Amino acid sequence: MFLLDSAQFAADPEATVQQVLNILENAGAQIDAHRPWQDGRLAYEIDGHKKGLHYLVLFRMDGSHMAAVNRQCRLSDGIIRSLMLKHPRVLYDAIFETLSGHEIQGSEDDGSPASEETETAESTEKEEAEVAS
Repeated sequence: MFLLDSAQFAADPEATVQQVLNILENAGAQIDAHRPWQDGRLAYEIDGHKKGLHYLVLFRMDGSHMAAVNRQCRLSDGIIRSLMLKHPRVLYDAIFETLSGHEIQGSEDDGSPASEETETAESTEKEEAEVAS
């Protein structure tokens, strides 16, 4: 999930989304589904932003590329925060069906986590610093 700058998204939604997708694709991610989720006031101000758009992206990627993705997200002006989670295969498939409206081709429901190529967990260093304070 990416928290995007609402003003930037409103001005040019295609470019803002493409910026997120490019970061993932440049790291070798296979993007299965994506869509905006919720736009509105944030519970607290983040780097001067009072509003944000939560954008969901379901992707599979080798976990060794996560450091590069997180770095690019922190450097991007349009991305306020990012949170990536690794889901068990069953949950990943259910989320995919919900976001896209159809099943993943070649998907077998074995109940195991989606190996190396799945969504992984990370929060920005800023969030960690806020928790530590």
